[in-house]
Amino acid sequence: MSAEAVRAPGAAPAEWFTRAVLRNGPLGGLVALVAVMAVLSRDFLHGRNLLNVGVQASVTAVLAFGVTFVIVSAGIDLSVGSVAALSATVTAWAATSKGLPVAVALPLGLAVGVAAGLVSGALVAYGRLPAFIATLAMLSVARGLSLVISGGSPIAFPSALDHLGDELGGWLPVPVLVMAAMGLLAALVLARTYTGRAMFAIGGNEEAARLSGIDVKRRKLVVYALSGLFAAVAGIVLAARLTSAQPQAATGYELDAIAAVVIGGASLSGGSGKASGTLIGALILAVLRNGLNLLSVSAFWQQVATGLVIAVAVLLDTLRRRSAR
Repeated sequence: MSAEAVRAPGAAPAEWFTRAVLRNGPLGGLVALVAVMAVLSRDFLHGRNLLNVGVQASVTAVLAFGVTFVIVSAGIDLSVGSVAALSATVTAWAATSKGLPVAVALPLGLAVGVAAGLVSGALVAYGRLPAFIATLAMLSVARGLSLVISGGSPIAFPSALDHLGDELGGWLPVPVLVMAAMGLLAALVLARTYTGRAMFAIGGNEEAARLSGIDVKRRKLVVYALSGLFAAVAGIVLAARLTSAQPQAATGYELDAIAAVVIGGASLSGGSGKASGTLIGALILAVLRNGLNLLSVSAFWQQVATGLVIAVAVLLDTLRRRSAR
């Protein structure tokens, strides 16, 4: 019997295990992280703390669902944190400073997010700017406009929208419900719509997508508009939790959103990604930070831990793509 034949029985299970880890790494990582935190801290598995984890993940997850569309189509959006702050600021400014009804102020804030996304998308699709540069410019513009409109000071959020940061029945946080609803919407867009299929096609091979009849430029506009819409929803939820729209809110959240998408298994080269994976990525970040807080770990070391998690996620993505070839 040849040496290859002797090694074959043991090689198959090893190969199966490797593929299983690469394919289900995010979920397995979340389960393992929860188990570790439960062992290290008695308070971690308390119902109230688990709900806190959900609330902490909610804003990042909603932002990340929008960023998922962009990354699936082989783009990047660095502006979502600033767009979130701008949308919340416009909503509060319209309702509080200008006295407009909430029924007008809320759609106006959402429209601002969509408009910011359309501008970024136009710069990428028609201006042929690299997505990194276009959205970096929007990051600065949106943050600046937020500061101009607010005068650099927080604006009280309308009381009618404060309920978005409350709890239903005294125990179920509304931000978690918003996160679930936006996650379901993202999943439906990706899996059940022409736009979702076009995102995967563009991310897989933009030229092949164009030759197959997809209007690549128009679809990119839709992708970035959706990212802006999700950013606006996240900003409004965050402002409701803070009971004020703060022009410097959500600073750095764009990095958390991108990290959640990558940790959730999406490829930065485009063509792959799922809303469920993004949710898992956001929960991993929230569990990690919550657990480290319970363990009284310094915020400085928490940044180190988050960076390591992101590095491992990207490494797994690289290994997964190599094994698929």
